[in-house]
Amino acid sequence: MSTGKINVTADNIFPIIKKFLYSDHEIFLRELVSNAVDATQKLKTLSRIGESKAELGDLTIQVKVDKENKTLTISDKGIGMSPEEIDKYINQLAFSGAEEFVQKYEDKADGAAIIGHFGLGFYSSFMVASKVEIFSRSHRDGEKGAYWSCDGSPEFTLEESDQRQERGTDIVLHINEDSTEFLEEGRIRDLLKKYCRFLPVAIQFGEKEITETEGDGEDKKETKRTVPDIINVTEPAWAKAPADLEAEDYKEFYRQLYPMTFEEPLFHIHLNVDYPFDLNGILFFPRIKPNMDLQRNKIQLYQNQVFVTDNLEGIVPDFLTFLHGVIDSKDIPLNVSRSYLQADGAVKKISGHITKKVADKLSSLFKKDRADFESKWNDIKMIIEYGMLSDDKFFEKAQKFALYQSVDESYATFEEYLEKIKASQTDKDGNLVVLYAAHKEGQHAYIKKAQNKGYDVLLMEGPLVSHLMQKLEGGDQKVKFARVDSDSIDKLIAKDEEQVSLLSEEQKEKLKPIIEGEVDKGTYTVVLESLDSSEVPFNITVPEFMRRMKEMSATGGGMMGMGDMPDMYNLVVNTNHPLISSILDEKDEAKQKELIKQGKDLAMLAQNLLHGEALTNFVEKQFEALKG
Repeated sequence: MSTGKINVTADNIFPIIKKFLYSDHEIFLRELVSNAVDATQKLKTLSRIGESKAELGDLTIQVKVDKENKTLTISDKGIGMSPEEIDKYINQLAFSGAEEFVQKYEDKADGAAIIGHFGLGFYSSFMVASKVEIFSRSHRDGEKGAYWSCDGSPEFTLEESDQRQERGTDIVLHINEDSTEFLEEGRIRDLLKKYCRFLPVAIQFGEKEITETEGDGEDKKETKRTVPDIINVTEPAWAKAPADLEAEDYKEFYRQLYPMTFEEPLFHIHLNVDYPFDLNGILFFPRIKPNMDLQRNKIQLYQNQVFVTDNLEGIVPDFLTFLHGVIDSKDIPLNVSRSYLQADGAVKKISGHITKKVADKLSSLFKKDRADFESKWNDIKMIIEYGMLSDDKFFEKAQKFALYQSVDESYATFEEYLEKIKASQTDKDGNLVVLYAAHKEGQHAYIKKAQNKGYDVLLMEGPLVSHLMQKLEGGDQKVKFARVDSDSIDKLIAKDEEQVSLLSEEQKEKLKPIIEGEVDKGTYTVVLESLDSSEVPFNITVPEFMRRMKEMSATGGGMMGMGDMPDMYNLVVNTNHPLISSILDEKDEAKQKELIKQGKDLAMLAQNLLHGEALTNFVEKQFEALKG
């Protein structure tokens, strides 16, 4: 048996860091600016606890492009480094000065978050630079300045230097020929805004011209002056306590996040948790209309105010990825390049907590101002319905605030609605039948028949309703959903009363093949029913089971292969209508066929989902004309 220590040489690891550590070379700027922020935060901490006598002064970090000399420089006025510290922190791969600092001052460093963790970020600079130089001077009095340079090989130069006269560090990147895009001011400004716009230390990139106005009317004067261009907001809204923010602050923050969005969000949810894990953020509910393309990747993940990714798969439940906003947590485990999430048990806990907070907020809004919640319902229902289908815990909570709209535009929770219809819409088998329509105008004829019976009809539209009904039917109560055009109204809610048929069984046997001979048997099933004589003679219905399974199959679910099944319809013939008796008694075969054809065509017209009340009245009049 032998033991030893695995040896990793710089000759072998350096090319890997340069080429493969980061998925995107642009991340180097995020890493170097983050290091500058850490150096500044460390100085603030040491000053606060009395271990640094340095005057803090202006701590703005400077980012400068020198296109002529092909350099990009990141300068800070932070803690700085002596030659010995450069040797310790720069020349040792994967030795994190930030991690060491946090461990040393764990009980005292409560005022400033430290970003660094792995001790590799600095070396990302060699992905874009042929040479990197460091000019640094420690905050401690009497320390000598330091100079370090390296051309991307394991060889480096380290010596004392007085070039940097004041406290802090300059990182100078000599951009290589393959990466000259990083000498373009527009490119650097975009990257700073992407990765650094909410860092806690001011970051300056060049200057900008502003216009100031004095006086008004004829005395109004405008003057222009040049000021430092600070690209970041050091105290974003999510880093503040909810009690310190007004409604307008949240709206302004939303505009900061999405400057090209002109529509305000419906409401926000402020996450502010420090136990059992660290979690801050603000989530916004956008307006979502039915059938619009839903956009994901609108929630941004930050760690200590550093942008990480907008792909939050795992940390945010799938149904909430349609929300907008920010989540910031130092407890979210990231890979070594801080580019994406690592699989971890903490992620599930955080995800579950976010779901709970969203549900609690929705419940609070519902209870606080129900009328306002109802006015927003159609804008948010798709997200909530998706959540109810994909998350059982959210489903349980949502039962208290999820709304269902009747065709008369009144709203009720599911429990309230079942109580409302219990007396009238319980069938002979004890099932509570929820009637619904997918199109208020298009299914007007069927809705009218239900309302004439004293029944209420829900308006349920959207790609998820078939799945949602299936889930609601699976509860403890005997509830079933039936679309108003899926059968005759007397069959949808069957009562004990038996309707007497004017036609004998012998007459029915004679009539059925006559009508079947005039319709496409591959599409229509002829069904003879004894309905009220006031009902139309011909009616086309879509069987609930077939239609629902096809819809579920089209959106992922239902029975395999149902989506490819052809459309099937029932042609319901009301044997108690005078027109049907006339058809049976008609001796002229041609006229008999014409009556059947006209009756079926009128039924098809009534079933067309593009028309409403006017068509219903027209069809009824035409049936009366046929009867005459």
